[in-house]
Amino acid sequence: MAWQRAGGYSRRAGVESQMARWKGILGDALRFHSDAVLNRMLGLGRPNSVRVA
Repeated sequence: MAWQRAGGYSRRAGVESQMARWKGILGDALRFHSDAVLNRMLGLGRPNSVRVA
């Protein structure tokens, strides 16, 4: 258990589980349109920035 806490194992396992859920939801869309899907998902997490003069 100590190595799991020291190495961040539980956090990594949680991220892997979340990615598996996304793959299950999106299914074949990831395989055929991976770039478009990835760009759309990244765009959702990107903040809208406005230049302030």
